[in-house]
Amino acid sequence: MAGMAASTPAIGALIRARVPHVVHSYPHDPRSDNYGDEAVAALSERVGVSAEQIFKTLVIELSTGAAAVAVVPVPRSLSLKAAAAALGAPRAAMADKVKAQRITGYVLGGVSPLGQRRALPTVIDDSASNWDRVLCSAGRRGLEIELAPADLIRLTTAVTAPVAGP
Repeated sequence: MAGMAASTPAIGALIRARVPHVVHSYPHDPRSDNYGDEAVAALSERVGVSAEQIFKTLVIELSTGAAAVAVVPVPRSLSLKAAAAALGAPRAAMADKVKAQRITGYVLGGVSPLGQRRALPTVIDDSASNWDRVLCSAGRRGLEIELAPADLIRLTTAVTAPVAGP
């Protein structure tokens, strides 16, 4: 997209790594706080992807005290137990919203698994590998990045595991 060169740290990370990607934008409704559903409604038909190909980025706290990231399809929920196990911790809980924003450098609804302030341990639901392309936040509300799942996994040095519930 013209003018989107490195408008967010996530896009900058992809450009620096020379990873093929497409940036998709849509108008974010400031009254909406269901960011994933908003992305699915705006993009699934227009881009020609299933809702299961659009992933949300969730910041969690492991019982070890470390923050981590879990990336799961928007229509599904995160299994905290499975995420903790995948990341080698006994338990996990959702991170406080303010802390999640401070740790990642992104606002809620715009948290990208890429280009965070510091690299956090990351688990991506293994369903990502079922697709030739997935979408995740580009680091701002109303902005998504489309890329190959293998590139997302490699750039986040993520582990993959079945961490999405029904």
